[in-house]
Amino acid sequence: MKTSGVFLATAALTALLMSGAGAAATKSSKPAAAKPKPTAAVAPAAEPVVATKRGPSAPQAVKLRQTTAAEAEANAVWNIRAALNIAALQCQFLPFLATVKTYNDILRHHSEELNQARLTMLDHFKRYDGAKYQTSFDQYTTRTYNSFSTIDAQLPFCEEAGVVGREILSLPKGGFGKAALRLNPEMRLSLEPGVGLPKSLIIVDITPRPLPEFGA
Repeated sequence: MKTSGVFLATAALTALLMSGAGAAATKSSKPAAAKPKPTAAVAPAAEPVVATKRGPSAPQAVKLRQTTAAEAEANAVWNIRAALNIAALQCQFLPFLATVKTYNDILRHHSEELNQARLTMLDHFKRYDGAKYQTSFDQYTTRTYNSFSTIDAQLPFCEEAGVVGREILSLPKGGFGKAALRLNPEMRLSLEPGVGLPKSLIIVDITPRPLPEFGA
């Protein structure tokens, strides 16, 4: 009797464990709920970069305050001097223009007019700027020289400087000022990009042509 009681108790305990294991198996058979994936931060779309198109532009002449007739003439002389000086430095790759020799010869031939132009321009700035006139004149001279420095229109500028330089050199002493008033706008025009090829360039036709049949 005792043996059967132990057997029954053991059987009951086994059945209880089996039912618990079955329930656990049933629970574990259900698929686990997927954990939500962390949402990646979306970077804002980059703004497109738009290239700014800028064409070449001609350097501009220095603007003066109101001038007298003598000051306007002196300004034109100083501009021509600056242009020919720049040409002497930048146009040596065209030796037939002789810009260096022409400029040096003009300095000697028209030295008195050049000096008078300098004094007149000093008086111009003295009238407007008082004691600071020398500084104003130096700034004016630097800006005037820079206004003739060009890359976009170097060939037309060099050719024009060669032509203007020879004409100035051929003038008698005392004739520089009047000629400068006429020639200065022409020098300025040569700085405009796209004004055309220099007259001194020879345009060669390089269109391909069929060769003759040498075997015929």
